[in-house]
Amino acid sequence: MSWIEALILGLLQGLTEFLPVSSSGHLELGSALFGLHEENLTFSIFVHGATFLSVLVVFRNDIFNLIASLLKFQWNNETRFILLLLASAVPVGLTGVLFKDQIEGLFGGNILFVGFMLLVTSTLLLLTHFVAPGKKEINLRRAILIGLAQTIAILPGISRSGATISTALYLGVDREQATRFSFLMVLIPIFGATFLEILDLAKTSEPSQIAVSSLVVGAVAAFASGLIACSWMLRIVKRGKLVYFSIYTALAGAAAIIVALAW
Repeated sequence: MSWIEALILGLLQGLTEFLPVSSSGHLELGSALFGLHEENLTFSIFVHGATFLSVLVVFRNDIFNLIASLLKFQWNNETRFILLLLASAVPVGLTGVLFKDQIEGLFGGNILFVGFMLLVTSTLLLLTHFVAPGKKEINLRRAILIGLAQTIAILPGISRSGATISTALYLGVDREQATRFSFLMVLIPIFGATFLEILDLAKTSEPSQIAVSSLVVGAVAAFASGLIACSWMLRIVKRGKLVYFSIYTALAGAAAIIVALAW
């Protein structure tokens, strides 16, 4: 992977991580376009780690308040919110540990599969257009259900933000709270996946097929574009404009399927 390819894929991942269009699906499509079919998961983990940092920047005040409240060792709304975030991470954490090899097998440039999953994402987003605005808060049951939606989004082509925000809206959660919870809940699994991948890379005696410079360029690009996309997405959800992304993912999914069948 050249640094130019890493730059393009990093920008692509950062822009699509917070927009409901599936960053993993776009990474798979971009990798297939460049003919890159090896170590896609390693690169994906690194650029996801970069977007982890962009979330820290955008939600720095929320995160600071949550940590400060936790250190008081008192039961309050912030402490409750932290526990709900932890609960939402259980499904994806268990899936990642128990089915790591199977998950890695999903990242092999299967454009046809990505295309169909993009159509699933399109359907999820389209249905939110018919959901009445909710005012419910996130409780333990809703947090786990949203966490299950995040687990399904492991599949390349299923948008994580699209799946989690859509599920929260289906459950009647307020749009602003649904978006905030969706973006903060991703911090735990991304941090865990990045940490485990770094440990795996440190243990291996074989050199990586992707140069360190390419990983760095991709990560920086993902961080910068992630900052922009995260702030943009916050405004989009509040205005209820997810249906437009449904149209995009439907077109992208259809195009991927056509290309895969004609290839």
